[in-house]
Amino acid sequence: MSSHAREHPPGDLTGTRPAGPSARPAEGAARRRLSTLGTLLLTFTALPAALLVVPDASGGVVPAAASALALGDAEIPGLLRATGLSLPALLVTVPLAAVAARRLPAWGVLMAGFAVLLAGIGAARLADSLPDIGTVRALQGAGAGIVLPASLVLVWERRNRALSAAWAGALAGTLILAMPLALKAVPVPADGAAVPDWRVALAPYPLLAVAAAGAALAHPLLRGRRHRRPPPLRRTERGPLLLVPVPAGGFAFLAVVAAHGWSPGARLLLAGLTLLALAGLAFAGARAAAAGGPSGGAVVMIAVGLLCQPVAGPLAGLAAAGTGTGGPPALPFAVAAAAALAAALAATRTGTRGAVRAGYLLMASAVPLGLAGGALGRWALLAPLVPLGAGAGLALAASLRDARVGAALFGLSLCFPAVLAGQLLVLSLQAARLQRSRPVTDAQHVHALLEGYQIWLAVAGVVAVLLAGATARLCAGRAATTRARAPRLPGNATAGPGAG
Repeated sequence: MSSHAREHPPGDLTGTRPAGPSARPAEGAARRRLSTLGTLLLTFTALPAALLVVPDASGGVVPAAASALALGDAEIPGLLRATGLSLPALLVTVPLAAVAARRLPAWGVLMAGFAVLLAGIGAARLADSLPDIGTVRALQGAGAGIVLPASLVLVWERRNRALSAAWAGALAGTLILAMPLALKAVPVPADGAAVPDWRVALAPYPLLAVAAAGAALAHPLLRGRRHRRPPPLRRTERGPLLLVPVPAGGFAFLAVVAAHGWSPGARLLLAGLTLLALAGLAFAGARAAAAGGPSGGAVVMIAVGLLCQPVAGPLAGLAAAGTGTGGPPALPFAVAAAAALAAALAATRTGTRGAVRAGYLLMASAVPLGLAGGALGRWALLAPLVPLGAGAGLALAASLRDARVGAALFGLSLCFPAVLAGQLLVLSLQAARLQRSRPVTDAQHVHALLEGYQIWLAVAGVVAVLLAGATARLCAGRAATTRARAPRLPGNATAGPGAG
């Protein structure tokens, strides 16, 4: 055998070494980076596309819609009731879709949700009657209610704290940013001129939903073949999720009926009873390890739902009324959304309970800052919005950091009933203030709305403190239970986060 044959092993005709084990880690790292990119792309498109159906920005186009549909004054409440059906449909759909996403492939459930969402968005341009409008908005809400839990399960499949925190921060930030974005997209009549197309209020950002569906289609390709699905759905996980649809559906129905037919006091009573029921469900679900979570994630979800959109949304409306036809300034809300994402990512490097307490403290501090600032300018809005966003992102990401996927889904199913309860509270307080002051000019009208909003801020601050106490109690109870069960384990073994 020649010396050349000894220098090159068989099969190496070019003189280079074959790919060995050293190349495999690099290939695996590249796959992980690609999968992370696909998950982030899905998170930052699917959540905004779904949550942008929550706000109802049709207030500025009611005259144009009533004229186009030949509606009388007595039919205007029916129009507003139809345009507001997306959130009730969403909150009823979320727990049912959460069970489906755990029993079936989550990607298939996600694509079904996008199909329903895109059908509702596409049909918005064809709506020419009140039943059509109600159907379109209900389809959008149902599609969004399917997309949200399915996207959460796909993120939890990665078992990566940073990705889970990014999902939590995107949820909190988009809840803050949704209403100002919707108001920016909806044309407001100027000097009595007709609105070019009032139907844009039914689906302000259709291209975002198309882009999110494209990201969902590409997700399996970016994720690769190897991925770890969560453990099979257990009865202890399914039971709490199936507890939610019946009370949530009853509340959604009553909220739709009460929105324009009940007195402000009756609506306040309904919202207050709903919050008590949500807290009861959170405490009941906390008894099950699969649905409770180690850090009170269900209660934190209620707090985020109650404070983010119901605080930021009316504030955006007041700011838009102060600026005329240009809509609210988007910069303060965008900064608050960025603060929510940054704080959520920071929660991966801090203690869980300390981060939850700090998040509650920041959210509560937004209340006095909002009460102290009577101005609605661009920079004045930063004072309450930034701590609200940072606190919501920090508390939510920390509370879900060591939670199982069932606990995260259970908390998500309680989040949107809290959003609707918060909307009912603030709108009822503003309506009561309008009835008492009976404004004549536009300036007086805006001032009365601002006074009702400030009363809501005071109520929200009290509720935030109560929810913080409830979360601390849940955490203490779970810690006591863990300590009581620890001696039963053989030897020195302890139950880690992934146990069971």
